Amino acid sequence: MIERNKSTKLADKLFPEIEELNLDILNIPPEKRRLNTETYDFTVSTLIDYLNNGHIVIPEFQRGYVWNRAQASRLIESLIINCPIPVIFLSQNPDETLAVIDGNQRLNSIKLFTSDEFELRGLTAYPELDGYTFSSLDPRFQRHIQNRTVRCIVILKDTHPQIKFDVFERLNTGSVKLNAHELRHGIHAGPFMDKLEKLGNNKLFRELTLNKTDKRMKADELVLRFLSFADNWRNYAKPLVSFLNTYSETNRNIDKQRLTEIELEFTTTLNKVNLALDKFSFKTYDSTNRNAKFNAALYDAQMVSFYELNPSEEKIKKLTKNSFIKKNQEFIEGDDFNKYISSGTTDKNSVINRITEYKTFLSKLLQ
Repeated sequence: MIERNKSTKLADKLFPEIEELNLDILNIPPEKRRLNTETYDFTVSTLIDYLNNGHIVIPEFQRGYVWNRAQASRLIESLIINCPIPVIFLSQNPDETLAVIDGNQRLNSIKLFTSDEFELRGLTAYPELDGYTFSSLDPRFQRHIQNRTVRCIVILKDTHPQIKFDVFERLNTGSVKLNAHELRHGIHAGPFMDKLEKLGNNKLFRELTLNKTDKRMKADELVLRFLSFADNWRNYAKPLVSFLNTYSETNRNIDKQRLTEIELEFTTTLNKVNLALDKFSFKTYDSTNRNAKFNAALYDAQMVSFYELNPSEEKIKKLTKNSFIKKNQEFIEGDDFNKYISSGTTDKNSVINRITEYKTFLSKLLQ
């Protein structure tokens, strides 16, 4: 039995459970699971106007412009020969602007070409037009392109946010699929998401989470995890992605005062954990205290515990003088606690117990 436990513990570390991107659809009333959409056939000139005046926006969660000139030229040629263009999906924001969900490359290609940003190349139907910019084309070609219509499906703002999230994920078929927070950032774009991005770029936070070169909003999501759990961890329910989505939706447009409070809560807590644990914050180590590995579940437990107990700087310094780092490592490596940060980490039982037990452990040492 002992050997099997050792094997299980090792397997948990080597093969951690990966959170599935699923939504608890049963938590949404049946009548709200419907996708509400409207279909528009916008002319190219209308799309360009909307992009220029901000009526259509390309959110930060979208991939950058990656098409080469040959790909963009083929799209323009498709417009010229009346070849159907794939549908563009847009999401209606509360302020009536339309966020691009699928079609970033197409829209950018059209905008760049009509702005004379590139010459046509590699055409197959009309190779005679190779080398032409938009303004150098015969005016009849220009008008023809501008008058072409592109079908756009708009997901209306009254669609339930979790249903929107599911749709975004279904449409997420690019060569580099968007992760959960990139999708979330698009759905809930606003002051709160901007604040998450700012806090996620905190230099100390990046260092402690071993996340110095984050380009996929992982740091932003970790900040969101802390804020969500600090607010309501006792009522946590799977799946984690829905728990984070709900908090994001609720706080999407919170006022400046609350945003300031959130920033203070996060940075104060982060600084206290760092004062107590320094480089050992949020990490598991091997027996030689090398090979540090950031552990998101441990991060949850430590951040929420320090936040709720809110120890003074004096008490934290007293902790460090009493071998807190050593006691911390012994505690998180113990079988009773370790199982909650190494296996099934998004289960309700794991979330509740790891925060409860770490808080109890820390509370006793602070007395």
